[in-house]
Amino acid sequence: MTSGRGALTVAHLLPNRADWLPAVRAPGADLLAGLVVALVALPLALGFGISSGLGAAAGLATAVVAGALAAVFGGSRFQVTGPTGAMTVVLVPIFHRHGASGVLAVGLLAGLVLVVLAIAGVGRAVRYMPAPVIEGFTAGIAVVIALQQFPSALGVAHAQGDKVWQSAWDAVRQFAAEPGWVSLGTALVVAAVVLIGGRYLPRLPFALLAVVLATVAAKVFHLDLTLIGTIPSGLQAPTLNFVHLDQLGGLIAPALAVAALAALESLLSATAADSMAVGTRHDPDRELFGQGLANIAAPLFGGVPATGAIARTAVNVRSGARSRLAALTHAVVLAGIVFLATGLVAAIPLAALAGVLLATTVRMVETASLAAIARASRGDAAVMAITFGITVALDLVSAVAVGVGIAVLLALRSVAKEARLHQIPLDDADHLAEEHELLHDHIVAYRLDGPLFFAAAHRFLLELAEVSQVRVVILRMSHLTALDTTGALTLRDAVGKLEHRDITVLMSGLREDHRRTLAAVGALPGPGHLFDQTPEAIAVARELVSRPAESSHR
Repeated sequence: MTSGRGALTVAHLLPNRADWLPAVRAPGADLLAGLVVALVALPLALGFGISSGLGAAAGLATAVVAGALAAVFGGSRFQVTGPTGAMTVVLVPIFHRHGASGVLAVGLLAGLVLVVLAIAGVGRAVRYMPAPVIEGFTAGIAVVIALQQFPSALGVAHAQGDKVWQSAWDAVRQFAAEPGWVSLGTALVVAAVVLIGGRYLPRLPFALLAVVLATVAAKVFHLDLTLIGTIPSGLQAPTLNFVHLDQLGGLIAPALAVAALAALESLLSATAADSMAVGTRHDPDRELFGQGLANIAAPLFGGVPATGAIARTAVNVRSGARSRLAALTHAVVLAGIVFLATGLVAAIPLAALAGVLLATTVRMVETASLAAIARASRGDAAVMAITFGITVALDLVSAVAVGVGIAVLLALRSVAKEARLHQIPLDDADHLAEEHELLHDHIVAYRLDGPLFFAAAHRFLLELAEVSQVRVVILRMSHLTALDTTGALTLRDAVGKLEHRDITVLMSGLREDHRRTLAAVGALPGPGHLFDQTPEAIAVARELVSRPAESSHR
């Protein structure tokens, strides 16, 4: 049976005919979007390849091989995969410690881990990502992408700084010392054309048109602009020569870190793409599967580990992509450029591409969603702001970890407030007035509502321990929704304190799973004090209080 379920799971992860129906019906928009994304991805692939330590050719190989496989096997119709800045930060220390072969081996191992996570269904966990974290992350990434464009937009060749905001500030400082107005003007004009044109004529590929016009203007008017320049051509033949068995043991931990980053960045990117497009929803397990295959294959061609890239994915969505054909076209165009057209691409000004990305960041941010979350509650607004700030100041992984952590604490606090201990009246309509008074003075019944877990346990203990001047306490447990070990231990302590004061504790309506938890920690009341129905407990309580006080407890 297990193998059968596994086969069904793997079959679910594989491509199907429905993936390509939109592309077959109207391929034009996807082809244009893929072309635009390829032009945007080209300098990023080159730059991230160089930053990782393996060189520009490695970045191109990643964009082509990983981009194509993730487009076909991934779970998002819009996701564009390739080398990213966040991944480069993780790869640099691996390169310094283990060399180029270590980086390639780490990518291969990380790909295998991602495939295992996909088959195990781990990708679905991202559905529980709080909306304030996603919105804060998306807005933060938009700012990071914008800051990454400062050097190219300002005409600064070498900006210093470990963090994006540091290099952006250094670029501004260098620009202030020696202004390069041509680069800045080119970036701003391209961004304005993309934004204004996209607003009034969204079906036209203004990003592509703006880049072409800027390239022609730079050539005709001999503008002082930094160009992409010479790029390597061709891809290396696939090989496994980088795998050294004696190294693998030391690469497991880095591979797990790379896999975690690839999964997190790819799933968040796919989620952000869903929010930018109407009526779409990615398959998280398929996305992990596609990213896993991409990372297994890319090192064979000398490529670095890849993830879903939010910047290129956003360009893809905003350029009018409708299906995964756009991402596949992006990889095919890059392959064609690598083999056939390196000379033409070399003439594109970097400032023009910076303008496209600046326009993309403006369109990435959904101000209505940000305002809605900010108005919803102060806690959600704080989570969103903190996630945004850490994304810009530090990195994506730290931002998501802190954002989710704070969101979880706020959620636990909110849930804990739902736990209630209600005193309820006994149904004494059939008794004489004297018996009513006796019941009122000596029996009290409480109904436990909501969850009893570690976040609410202390308050519950204080409330129940304050019960006094009674001889029997009935705890109605049928409305208890959740019970963890801390809650069970707290209940045991409360029952123990009451019994120490000669107060008998009866329980009714206890669910079987809660019964097992209480039994495991010794929190169940004594023999004959546990009932399925509350009326049975009330009847026993009346018998107890009708006896002399000294005989009710020994």
